[in-house]
Amino acid sequence: MIRAAKQPLDIDPTPPEPDSREDITSSSFSLEPEDAKHVALLCGHLNTHFKLIEDRLRVSISNRGNQIRISGPDAARISAERLLKKLYRDVTTGTRLSPEAIHLQLQQADLELLESNDATSESLLIKGLKTKRGTVKPRGRSQISYVQDIQKHDLNFGIGPAGTGKTYLAVACAVHALLEEDVKRILLVRPAVEAGERLGFLPGDLTQKVDPYLRPLYDALYEMLGFETVGKYIERNIIEVAPLAFMRGRTLNNAFIILDEAQNTTREQMKMFLTRLGFGSTAVITGDATQIDLPRGQPSGLIHATQVLEGVEGASFTWFNKKDVVRHPLVQRVVNAYEEHDAIMDSSDKDR
Repeated sequence: MIRAAKQPLDIDPTPPEPDSREDITSSSFSLEPEDAKHVALLCGHLNTHFKLIEDRLRVSISNRGNQIRISGPDAARISAERLLKKLYRDVTTGTRLSPEAIHLQLQQADLELLESNDATSESLLIKGLKTKRGTVKPRGRSQISYVQDIQKHDLNFGIGPAGTGKTYLAVACAVHALLEEDVKRILLVRPAVEAGERLGFLPGDLTQKVDPYLRPLYDALYEMLGFETVGKYIERNIIEVAPLAFMRGRTLNNAFIILDEAQNTTREQMKMFLTRLGFGSTAVITGDATQIDLPRGQPSGLIHATQVLEGVEGASFTWFNKKDVVRHPLVQRVVNAYEEHDAIMDSSDKDR
């Protein structure tokens, strides 16, 4: 039978913006054990590590030796202090800090707002999602909310910009469910739509023709299960990777189904996919509403579905934003720049 949908957690997936009216306070603490070399590694060349934390948490950080002083709103200041102490412990145990590593750690800083309200989030963060090649842990408030919703609902949407972990975490949840025997197979689906360019005729059999569109899903599977295991599962039809057009007429029971790049579905395709859900199955639909490659004037099935299914019991929506990007920090700035440019262009069009 279809599992009864549980009420979603009352968690806003968007990290709160600092309130400019909030009082600015300062605090100081010492890094122990004192070691000038380790402190220098924590600061980074020309204090680049401190600047990353300052920009993200909107605090001011200064140091004199191992004495650290932080100024900012209480919540951000406490979060920055905890983060710096953790990074310093990492440095003293031989961990090499880099801007990329600190960027990922900053995703964790948002979790403190959850931990006091939701014990499940803390246990989920510790246990993570089991795969054959290791454990995948969600980072940040939105990712934790996303994974929790997937584990509680039959139908789930993850919507947001590139680099927020939508597809990767969905595949991790699918692998985890398969290994725990919660489902019997995994289906990975994508619409075969070219990203703004005509690729022309693709040689090979059907599998070879659609593989280029499904490569990101394969990459995630290989990382979590290994090449040999993925190959065996595909041969035994435990894992099936297919274009969306092949879903028509099917009913999928006891399966974990992921529809990736869903912004490139039409309304009709999305409705067709959503009605494939069978008993004991979970569906996750991921997409980025800002990167639609459909022909001009063709409405996106993903956007339409968010409007139609709003408030429907058993369906969950996780909205990611630019702050949830876990790729290179530059990706976050690129997303932000495009959003600002689009806002300016929209304003100009309205003024005409």
